[in-house]
Amino acid sequence: MSIMPNLRFGNLVARLPIIQGGMSVGISLSNLSSAVANEGGIGVIGAAGIGMLEKDFETNFRKANIRALRKEIRKARSKTDGIIGVNIMVALSDFTELFETAIEEKIDIIFMGAGLPLEIPIQKLKKSSTKIVPIVSSERAAKIILKYYIKHYGILPDGFVVEGPKAGGHLGFKKEQIFDQEYALEKIILKVISVVREYEEKYKKKIPVIAAGGIFSGKDIYKFLKIGADGVQMATRFVATEECDASEKFKEMYLKCKKEDIVIIDSPVGLPGRAIKNTFLDKVKAGITRPIKCPWKCLKTCDFRKAPYCIAKALTKAKLGFLKEGFAFAGENAFKIKEIISVKKLMEELKREFKNAALEM
Repeated sequence: MSIMPNLRFGNLVARLPIIQGGMSVGISLSNLSSAVANEGGIGVIGAAGIGMLEKDFETNFRKANIRALRKEIRKARSKTDGIIGVNIMVALSDFTELFETAIEEKIDIIFMGAGLPLEIPIQKLKKSSTKIVPIVSSERAAKIILKYYIKHYGILPDGFVVEGPKAGGHLGFKKEQIFDQEYALEKIILKVISVVREYEEKYKKKIPVIAAGGIFSGKDIYKFLKIGADGVQMATRFVATEECDASEKFKEMYLKCKKEDIVIIDSPVGLPGRAIKNTFLDKVKAGITRPIKCPWKCLKTCDFRKAPYCIAKALTKAKLGFLKEGFAFAGENAFKIKEIISVKKLMEELKREFKNAALEM
């Protein structure tokens, strides 16, 4: 296996087993996702807070999000014939509307994380060719979803992304589990694969299992494919590309950060998260809060009356380059990034590293 294999979700076949993680609040939109799809990977648009830059977001965030999602899917489609997905957080209060919009726009795959995606618009889904891929952090979560879908919908998911504790952004782990080797991705993914294989055999359907969280190089890709994963999801590496939809100042944070700058924070949404330390986060840690009035309650789990700041606004400011008013999420290995390159060059690098890792074995 010196050449990367294909990644197949039913009738959808990606030339490379690489999914670009959907980074929300404007980091991965049509530009990045289409560039990844053109290189044979699966490009993913992050749906959370996608309408933040629409003029009416403050007054009608639901309509703004739907409009922006449609725009980005159509823009991506105009730039590529490759596979385009969308990442929709289950914790979003407009999860269902965004899900239905993505189906209406004939999106290839919907990735669903930040909660168990049990209640889905099944009638619309069954009439479409869209694939659904939950993101989980344990075999227990995978088992619950598999049982629920069979019992209530008579279907199985089209795949699973298993996200380990080295990922950037919100994490599906308790703080004390993040650095506990018992919860390492290498261990979790084998347990999920074991659960999934039972259902594959019973229902005669292939369900790809994707490794995610801290995957950085072609060598990492080789390692996880070797232990049984069907593909990988990578997000952090794609921030440092010319095509990434974030501002140059946002990308610079990745270039300048050191290992000790990557920290675990308590997000206002009630989950731990991994981010790059900056003055904004220092102030939050020191107890300097920015009381908010929330016109929309975009996240089901956010209690804006107690939140020290609005995470949606903080992430939007960061995307635009106003880092004193926001911060950047990043994976554990972000400090290893030394330059901004094209998606094409990154994919070539990953393929070369994969081949070298295979030859070394």
